[in-house]
Amino acid sequence: MQKPVVNVMVKAARQAGNVILRHMGKLDSLNVFEKARQDYASEVDSLAEAEIIKELRRAYPDVAILAEESGAMGKGRQTFIIDPLDGTSNFLRGLPHFCVSIALVENGEPTDGVIYDPLRNEIFSASRGAGAVLNDKKIRVGDRKDLGGSLLITGFPPRERARLGNQLDTIRTLLGDAEDIRRTGSAALDLAYVACGRADGYFEAGVKPWDVAAGMLLVREAGGRVCDYRGRGEQILNAGQMVAGNLRVSEALQKAIVQSGYASSFD
Repeated sequence: MQKPVVNVMVKAARQAGNVILRHMGKLDSLNVFEKARQDYASEVDSLAEAEIIKELRRAYPDVAILAEESGAMGKGRQTFIIDPLDGTSNFLRGLPHFCVSIALVENGEPTDGVIYDPLRNEIFSASRGAGAVLNDKKIRVGDRKDLGGSLLITGFPPRERARLGNQLDTIRTLLGDAEDIRRTGSAALDLAYVACGRADGYFEAGVKPWDVAAGMLLVREAGGRVCDYRGRGEQILNAGQMVAGNLRVSEALQKAIVQSGYASSFD
């Protein structure tokens, strides 16, 4: 049985998903703006976020909020971290891969998380110590023993282009063993897919707390590991970089990032 807070987060995510789906047929008329170089948002992001905040505030009026579009609201031991539309660029181009991500964080660590893919009607959810589920069915990370034959996911965020050469060196190294490397455009769904075994590993820099808060909890509760590029596993929500996978794949992936010199580019 899900915790009451997860039920509220699921309801909020579905409300946001409804907003997103209603606007899918009128992409040409949306108001799109550039928040930073090659980092776009639209009125749909803001409308979906407003629905989430309204639902969360109704049940938990005193809990602080950190939302991608609205910023920080309130202070406290607990904070809801919201990405109303993770994969905005995909959405704006009609690529069917994006989601809503909501996490509850306490003292810097996620305790509850929900990721909702409105197109596939898939709800990923987790609570600390209670496991992870996809549409109420338990999920586990894949059982791959090493990088051989693995399917990995990464991203190329605009804010990290200065280190692109180092990242490409890592990719070149990884492709010596991995089957393939994907770039899907939604960090939250990337982590959810690692949690349910659709992908074996994930690594990316330039991520923000709203990109990864719910997903990192899903991976942990599905039996996997998350860490930063140096292998640190705790208090990494604001590290700006993340590695995820089962215990063996995440360790091998993190070591490859160090050995390629990519990790040292952040020192």
